[in-house]
Amino acid sequence: MMQDNLVYIVIIALIGAIALGINYFISQREHNSSVKHDRLDWLRKQTFHTLDAIATLKAAGCKPEILEKLNSHAMVQIEEISLLAPDSDLMTQVNNQKETADRTAAGQGAFNSDKELKRFQIYINFTEKLLSQMLKKGKLSPLLAENYGQELYWLNISIVAEAHINQAKQFIAQDEKLTALSHLKHAKAVIVRAMVPQNKKQPKLDIIQPQIDAIQPRKSNHGGALEDSIDNFLK
Repeated sequence: MMQDNLVYIVIIALIGAIALGINYFISQREHNSSVKHDRLDWLRKQTFHTLDAIATLKAAGCKPEILEKLNSHAMVQIEEISLLAPDSDLMTQVNNQKETADRTAAGQGAFNSDKELKRFQIYINFTEKLLSQMLKKGKLSPLLAENYGQELYWLNISIVAEAHINQAKQFIAQDEKLTALSHLKHAKAVIVRAMVPQNKKQPKLDIIQPQIDAIQPRKSNHGGALEDSIDNFLK
């Protein structure tokens, strides 16, 4: 009798152990599935942000070396997605987005509206943060990080100024010269205040100033050469 009871106990213990094993396996599989889902969600966001940054900065005329760094970063993320979800809709979407970024024409973008300009600056900030992370991880030398940072800074300044110049042209076409003049002066101020060498600013100032002179209202006065020179200084 005692032997039969012992057998029953052993059987029950085995059944319990098997049940626990199955439960652990299911829990582990669910955990792994959750981790995979979270990882893919993060990869999706990061990859799309990076590819959008490539397309936007490429359209703005960003240096190819910076775009290549972004592209290398995106390819690492795309490779991981291809391992985790090779035949998924996400993989298809990522490939389509990559093709769009690759097809974007260099330097052909126009950022004339406030919305377009804001979007451009979002990707400038994203790229600056990404390059900072690369520097911390040793994937980018301090010298290159500084150089790329300066390039992005000047690109941002240039695009903002160009947006004001383009808006000024639109207002001139609508015969709203005072509004156009305001945009041109804003473009000039953005360039003048930029923390870059004067020889980098001057070509853009040489474009902006004649446009200001063409529509700058002239005061009717007889102040002579001294007053004229003061007016010219204040333009």
